[in-house]
Amino acid sequence: MKHKIFYSFFRKNLIIMKMRNIKESLVKILFFLTAVSSIIIVFFIFAFLIKEGSPAFMDVGILEFVTGMKWHAPADIYGILPLIVVSLLITFGAMVFAVGLGVPTAIFLSEVAPNRVKIILKPAVEMLAGVPSIVYGFIGMVLLVGYLGPTFDMLTGRSILAGSILLGIMALPTVVSVSEDAISVVPTEFKEGSLALGATKWQTIKTVTFPAAFSGIAAAVILGMGRAIGETMAVLLVVGNICKIPIPFFDYFETGQPLTAKIAGEMGEAGRGSLQYHALFGVGVTLLIIVFILNLIAEVVMTRLKKKWGGV
Repeated sequence: MKHKIFYSFFRKNLIIMKMRNIKESLVKILFFLTAVSSIIIVFFIFAFLIKEGSPAFMDVGILEFVTGMKWHAPADIYGILPLIVVSLLITFGAMVFAVGLGVPTAIFLSEVAPNRVKIILKPAVEMLAGVPSIVYGFIGMVLLVGYLGPTFDMLTGRSILAGSILLGIMALPTVVSVSEDAISVVPTEFKEGSLALGATKWQTIKTVTFPAAFSGIAAAVILGMGRAIGETMAVLLVVGNICKIPIPFFDYFETGQPLTAKIAGEMGEAGRGSLQYHALFGVGVTLLIIVFILNLIAEVVMTRLKKKWGGV
């Protein structure tokens, strides 16, 4: 009788273990298929852009297309160097604004702010991510452009500076939220050990908390950069949309036109199959390559800094 009970118990547990193994295998397969599908989707997007943009590269020439200084569709002249320069200027300016304001805000929320302030301020910052980009663009066109023009004695407030400030505000919620989460998960033992050795709270934040959370803050910067360089409608309304390189090239008070604004501004009027149509897809290919290169550079730099500073 005891043998039968033991055998029944053993068989039941064996069935349960087999079911668990089957479930774990199915979950692993599901996660694998999800990861592979994301790679396949990115591959097909890239392939489609190359397919549609390759006629422009062949007709205009890759070097002439990338280094050309003028874009004039009626004459089939397509050069995107001014678009690339303006896109990089706007992205750099936006990240200076977003990181310079976002990382200190994240440190304040995580390490300094009392709970009654944190429960109000953090949702308020995160709500900025829910505002549509066209609303940002409209507010920027009415308020920001209207302020920058007379303040800096500009002919029009539409400028690279306006685009940088606006995109910096749009990237701010990403930088703050991800950075604050990274700082919050730093082990309490690290902070308590520093304080026990006689360090002040600010010294602990500077020498322990920030280096330990650096990898998460780096991820926040990369995500914010992706948001800034890929934005279209908001920047379309405030930069002036004139295809030229500022003189000097770092003059943020000049008007300009980024890659995304060129695509949005002319795709509706480009005839399908025309050289202008394929040139706009070539702009998309260039933008994708620039984003890939910037992310790769950021990853390399952040990895080296993480090895130098440490992290968790």
